Amino acid sequence: MATENSISGLPSPAHPLANPGYGKRGTPDQGALRRDSFAHLPLRARSLAGFIDALPEQAAIDAKTLAKEQPLYGQAAVRSALNELSAAGHLRRVRRLSEPGAGDGTTRWVFHTYWSRVARDDDWWARFLDGDVPEPGAEEPQPQQPRSDAYRRLAQLGLRDPRLTLSAADCATLEAAAAEWIAREPDSQLFTQAMTGGLPATVHSPRAFVAVRLRDKLPPRRARAAHVPVPTTHRTLVECTDCGRPGRPEALPGGLCRGCRSDLDKR
Repeated sequence: MATENSISGLPSPAHPLANPGYGKRGTPDQGALRRDSFAHLPLRARSLAGFIDALPEQAAIDAKTLAKEQPLYGQAAVRSALNELSAAGHLRRVRRLSEPGAGDGTTRWVFHTYWSRVARDDDWWARFLDGDVPEPGAEEPQPQQPRSDAYRRLAQLGLRDPRLTLSAADCATLEAAAAEWIAREPDSQLFTQAMTGGLPATVHSPRAFVAVRLRDKLPPRRARAAHVPVPTTHRTLVECTDCGRPGRPEALPGGLCRGCRSDLDKR
């Protein structure tokens, strides 16, 4: 008798790999596999979940391959089970717009299928696909440094002229005023020239001196041009697990389009 988390045995080592970009890809913080990891799923989806979970990264997990590689369910049943896994928050199929290639400079859509042992809600998937949740193997985030563009430019003034060497506390105090200056004139060279040009022989208080220049040489506000909406090209789209229709994560709750979700609810 099969356990709750498998289909009469584990996948064979010869389970085929997908073409690059199309196979199974893991998600972070999945935790250890437990006997009840998939107990909340219907029997068919529960069995297929155990099978998929045991597969290696980049394994082919399309309906045709899964139907061929496990003994219990045909292609139609596997497709239904994949829909159930998607709706439960274990699976998402996405397409991403790649960066221009080094050769011909064109962009292409690449396709990924993400698997999570832990059931995730739609909000988590949306954040993950937008890059707010690191993928497995990503470097640990480094402690954030107090280096906004304004802070950085202030700190570098002393490299341009030692008379304007500022301490960390000085940079923090002047950061807001420098940010306002940069918002009006973003050119870094003009900022440096305005701060360092025509210095007196001795600057007794670099912080006070820079504060005065930030105030007295503040550029005027630029007149805003009429706003012309720019079409947004979303770089990551979810694909409906069943029919492949693309859309933003919020438009495909459970990874399914409206029509396929309606069909799932009727079963």
